[in-house]
Amino acid sequence: MKIAWGLTGSGDKFREVYEVLRRLKDEYGDSLIVHVYLSKAAELVAKYYGLTEELKRFDKHYVEQDANTPFLSGMLQSKRYDFLLIAPATSNTVAKIVVGISDTLLTNAAVQGVKGFIDVYIMPVDFREGIISTIIPSGKELKLRVRKEDADNVRRLEKMDGFHVFENPDEIVEIIREKLEN
Repeated sequence: MKIAWGLTGSGDKFREVYEVLRRLKDEYGDSLIVHVYLSKAAELVAKYYGLTEELKRFDKHYVEQDANTPFLSGMLQSKRYDFLLIAPATSNTVAKIVVGISDTLLTNAAVQGVKGFIDVYIMPVDFREGIISTIIPSGKELKLRVRKEDADNVRRLEKMDGFHVFENPDEIVEIIREKLEN
């Protein structure tokens, strides 16, 4: 199985998602091909979290130049990947997808992938309204407010054809295992 993993500029759950995919890659080896696609903001977040080199250890590694470079949307539509995983996804990415704005590498890939009948799995960090806590690069805890508007966009995304929305990094394990078994 070959997946495109897109990372946005959210620090929340960035390391946790990396750790889950690293474990899965180690477990499945060549049966699971993972190509990493970093948004411009995710490239910076990876540096903050000290994960730049670790992300390069996956099968391939790309950084966004513009909405079509690298040409992820074309790769998805031509079925070179089994699915697109965007995790973590910022509220900005979710909002753009919900209203059909595809002006970044990952929003364009998501919209165009669904048009090409490719499943898109998205883990929004602003899943539900309320207070969340996250760990920043220094190791300290940071409390953040998830706004109602951002959580509402997640609900809208859940209703859109072709998009599969989930909340926690550990759910990636079940997604991958289910896909590998089918």
